[in-house]
Amino acid sequence: MDKNTPFKKVTINTLVIKNQAIRLGEKTYNKTLEANIFFAGLGDFFLFLWQTVKETFSPNFEFNEFLRQSFQIGYKTVPLISVTGLIMGVVLTIQSRPVLADFGAESLLPGMVASSIIREMGPVITALICAGKIGSGMGAELGSMKVSEQIDAMEVSSTHPIRFLVVTRVLAATLMIPILVLYADALGILGSWAAANIKGSVTFVLFFNQAFRVVDFMDFLPAVIKTFFFGAAIGLVGCYKGYSAGRGTESVGKAANSAVVLASLLVIVVDLIAVQITDMLL
Repeated sequence: MDKNTPFKKVTINTLVIKNQAIRLGEKTYNKTLEANIFFAGLGDFFLFLWQTVKETFSPNFEFNEFLRQSFQIGYKTVPLISVTGLIMGVVLTIQSRPVLADFGAESLLPGMVASSIIREMGPVITALICAGKIGSGMGAELGSMKVSEQIDAMEVSSTHPIRFLVVTRVLAATLMIPILVLYADALGILGSWAAANIKGSVTFVLFFNQAFRVVDFMDFLPAVIKTFFFGAAIGLVGCYKGYSAGRGTESVGKAANSAVVLASLLVIVVDLIAVQITDMLL
């Protein structure tokens, strides 16, 4: 038996333990770095939110830019919302009608569709569509301005970029998205009436009377209130991702993509919180 065998085993075990410790240290360092990046980004976002809120109540409000952004967010999104609202009502009616017919409750179809669209489907689907179109647009626009140093030029020329670029877009999104949701709800119910006449015959007045016989004001109010938070979340995320974009050209695409993902996630989270609060209060 080799006399050096115990020493070789000790050396091999020491090397294994050393390699494991090195790998553990590298993993710990990477996780710590990721946590630092996450909390630094979270701190930057709340600082950005505070600056936005502070500049919102400044006396020199950019009203003309606010109107221009409202036009861009509202009017330019109407065709997309129109198609989405109509299809939403048609699909919901076609899918629900056979189930209700099996139970002999086909007369409840207008009320069920109206309640579903007004309380949940209309606000959430419209907000997700707006998160994709408006959030990505804000992220790409502000990101390109960041890359081309236009934001730095605004700071040099004594034009506050937060007040001019961010506040106007956030307020425009907060105001226009609830209006777009109401418009999508109306078209959704109209599309439901059209789909109900594919295999039946119901007048316009009768359908709407049956629809709004089920829906009351307390169904309508919480759905409208949460759309303001949807708009604020979409505007804040889109502006933050674009405003904090890097200097490279590829950062514009990353800002637009991350704005869509985070804004859509926030819409779902805000909707969950709103539903829980509504359930507790009503």
